[in-house]
Amino acid sequence: MSPFLLTRTLPVDATDAALRADVLHGLTRRPKTLPPKWFYDAHGSELFEEITRLPEYYPTRAEREILIDRAREIAGASGARTLIELGSGSSEKTRHLLDALPELRSYVPVDVSESALRGAAEALLAQRPGLSVHALIADFTGGLALPGTPGPRLIAFLGGTIGNLLPAERSVFLKSVRSLLSPGDALLLGTDLVKDEEVLVAAYDDAAGVTAEFNRNVLRVVNRELGADFDPSGFDHVALWDPEREWIEMRLRAREALTVKIPDLDLVVSFEAGEELRTEVSAKFRKEGVGAELAAAGLRMDQWWTDSADRFALSLATAV
Repeated sequence: MSPFLLTRTLPVDATDAALRADVLHGLTRRPKTLPPKWFYDAHGSELFEEITRLPEYYPTRAEREILIDRAREIAGASGARTLIELGSGSSEKTRHLLDALPELRSYVPVDVSESALRGAAEALLAQRPGLSVHALIADFTGGLALPGTPGPRLIAFLGGTIGNLLPAERSVFLKSVRSLLSPGDALLLGTDLVKDEEVLVAAYDDAAGVTAEFNRNVLRVVNRELGADFDPSGFDHVALWDPEREWIEMRLRAREALTVKIPDLDLVVSFEAGEELRTEVSAKFRKEGVGAELAAAGLRMDQWWTDSADRFALSLATAV
């Protein structure tokens, strides 16, 4: 059996169809919205990697600290022989887990990017020739069918990405993950924690302006893929903390009244001066809230780890 398998569960044109649907729906409603997944073309991914190295952006460093310090505890608690990573990207953070799982036989990275999956698999197999990698080109928010792999299985959803889902979407997602778990399997979930507003806003509005360029990149993606004529420089980057919902919102604010043509959708979109387009919600969590959302999905939080400054958490949950 080959140490590397790649299975496509998304149609080849699925990304284009999803972008068209999201742009048509999001730009014809009020307030206007676009999902954050469209930040991440090649340039957007490079910008995000730069963001993770900024002094203001703590989540990546905090989560890495937990993974390094607690990987053996996570491995011991899960006993996993298969690691499944949702939204795996480069699989960089997961390597700490891979190194700590002595019984690991199979790794299943799940991502929409074939190039990211192939690149990560190539690097991993060069370092771990005994590992079997079965990559899935799939959208984990749209339902997921996993390949047959040895159990126990550990599903990892890291990076605080669950915060990009609205509460109703989180509920659906967690229930879908619960449906994938067999007795002995577990979910490892990364969640960014509620903290001082100043710290949170700075993480999404850095002094160097990298996050602002990352935010505007969604407009460049729409321009390139759908023939739109957005002028990214005509929009200001905005990051706001919503204390009631306990989430950060990233927005793009039109500097003046303008009209955007999107020929591929036969769509014309008008913005008033000061009108905002919401591009990301990033929810922040408290331990009791994470436990309650897991419980509502039929999952029991068994372990809770934070970094030394209590900025970020990893929780381990099992089916009940």
